[in-house]
Amino acid sequence: MCGIAGILTSGPVRLELLRSMATSLAHRGPDDQGCWIDQEAGIGFAHRRLSIIDSSPAGHQPMMSSCGRFVFNYNGEIYNFDQIRKELDSSGKLPTKGWRGYCDTEVLLQAISAWGLQEALERSVGQFAFALWDRQDRVLSLVRDRFGEKPLYYGWIGSDFLFGSELKAFRRHPRFANEIDRHALQLFAERTCIPSPLSIYRRIFKLQPGSFLTIPAAAAAMPLDSPPVEDGPGPVRLTHYWSYRDVVRNGFADPIRNEVDALAELDSALGRAVTEQSLADVPVGMFLSGGIDSSTIAAIYQRCSNQPARTFSIGFDDRRYNEAPFARLVAQHLGTIHHEEILTERSALDVIPRLSSIYDEPFADSSQIPTYLVSQIASSEISVALTGDGGDELFGGYYRHFHAPRLWRRISRVPAPLRAAVGAPLSRLPGKFWRGAALLLRGNGGADVGPKLHKAVRASAAARQFCDVYSSFLDEWSVEGSPVIQAKSRSDDWHLDIPGNAPDELRIMYRDAVSYLPNDILCKVDRASMAVSLETRIPFLDHRVAEVAARIPLEFKISNGEGKRILRKLLYREVPRQMLERPKAGFAIPLGDWLRGPLRDWAEELLDERRLKDEGWFDAPAVRRRWRRHLAATQDSSAAMWAVLMFQAWLAEQRREASIGSLS
Repeated sequence: MCGIAGILTSGPVRLELLRSMATSLAHRGPDDQGCWIDQEAGIGFAHRRLSIIDSSPAGHQPMMSSCGRFVFNYNGEIYNFDQIRKELDSSGKLPTKGWRGYCDTEVLLQAISAWGLQEALERSVGQFAFALWDRQDRVLSLVRDRFGEKPLYYGWIGSDFLFGSELKAFRRHPRFANEIDRHALQLFAERTCIPSPLSIYRRIFKLQPGSFLTIPAAAAAMPLDSPPVEDGPGPVRLTHYWSYRDVVRNGFADPIRNEVDALAELDSALGRAVTEQSLADVPVGMFLSGGIDSSTIAAIYQRCSNQPARTFSIGFDDRRYNEAPFARLVAQHLGTIHHEEILTERSALDVIPRLSSIYDEPFADSSQIPTYLVSQIASSEISVALTGDGGDELFGGYYRHFHAPRLWRRISRVPAPLRAAVGAPLSRLPGKFWRGAALLLRGNGGADVGPKLHKAVRASAAARQFCDVYSSFLDEWSVEGSPVIQAKSRSDDWHLDIPGNAPDELRIMYRDAVSYLPNDILCKVDRASMAVSLETRIPFLDHRVAEVAARIPLEFKISNGEGKRILRKLLYREVPRQMLERPKAGFAIPLGDWLRGPLRDWAEELLDERRLKDEGWFDAPAVRRRWRRHLAATQDSSAAMWAVLMFQAWLAEQRREASIGSLS
């Protein structure tokens, strides 16, 4: 995996700027670096390489195509590159001077030269984000993989057009002064992450998954205030080459009706994905929590490989959040080479000062802490780690996938005025009550279920449609209203746009896959792992696996208040059921307790009322009220407060960097 950056400008391209942008991304690619400039065209590429396949100089980037037309700046892995290479060879479309090496970069670039960008993307299986410069037509294309596993930002600083793997590269521009986007901040406070296509800065955007952007050289000096949309006006064009919505629609219309057949197709697709993603010229291992998803990947790897897998897990000295014993049991049963580390509260808290730098823009999924720690531990032994991410979205693994529809079916029968009258006193019950209520629900004992249930009941009192109930599970300020000053009216993009007769469970699984997955889960894993130069690969997000999963009927996924039914059946062939029967934990940490205890002084400084008022981003009284309720344990506001704190910490970090830069 790598770090990429570049600039398209009407003025001269400065080599020192490109080198500085590349240096900011050194953690993403510590093995090699390169720059390429075409001064006449006003374009320059910068690259940092993490060598995974073919570490020879033949994989050096930026790379020019054998025909000389294209220049390639690539971050990613194409898992079926060997098959693509054979197809190019058999059709006589190999490079004019023969293959330089055996890396997927060269293969993908040659495929683009031979077949065109759209067809090459459609034939490729992988995770990637890249820039392609067409020297003949003077057009820059930016491309992101289907689910958004790899990041790619783009936008304008003044009249210069830039792109990069992380925002760090943009801030190296000497004229960087982009304002914070207040609407992006509002969405961040609500959802604890910033959804694409927005970034925290105005005029800088995230490329959406499954799409490519084309920018003619002449258009680079015409900044856009809003991200381009498909079929929109202007010369900057956005095109989706793959649509998960279409995958879900097609799967719903053409289901695999027999569960035996569904199991066979899923087993075959996952086996192929794990086998292809295990290919590397460096040590490969996997994260293992002992849950359904990671255990499934580990079991399939063990079955397909002739060598034991290296597995990695962490635990906490707080028993409520310690999954290490479960991972250890699964590892022992499968016979993996297992690495386990029990972390103290102090070791976790020590990560917090680094989060603003690691995540680069405000990000507040608190599982970012254990994700970084397990990545750090694994990186001392391996260079590639397979993960179980994506299983929840494809197979119905989150509590909201079955509780939100069930809740709506019940409350929608009650007239809205009566719901409000009953919901108000219920919402005032203390957090202890809701933690106890969660324990009474079958299959639910996770430490964070009670707060989510409390929030859902509070929001359901005012719900007008199912989307309102769904959003309440993800919107941390759905009841109080946004704490961001000058916030817009409530977000209207919670729509669940697949066939109208699709069940609500399927609709929210789809929505999670196209929003929560890329904006939260994949962002979390990418930044945490790349901070320690570790590449992660995600077999569940092989698009061929997703296409099989979409054809598996809902009743094979969710049944009797339990998700991932078919995935469990697949795993039970390899691992005894009793090893896996426990509530979903979700890599949680005791954040609420930490905020009331060892993190309180740190939090109080960032949430100081005068400081909030002076900075002008948050409604200080609203934030302080929520904070007091959390401290009193009358309402668990861990996630809401963590979002505010992560923004405040990020803001302080940016000011510190700016002051250092002004002195240098």
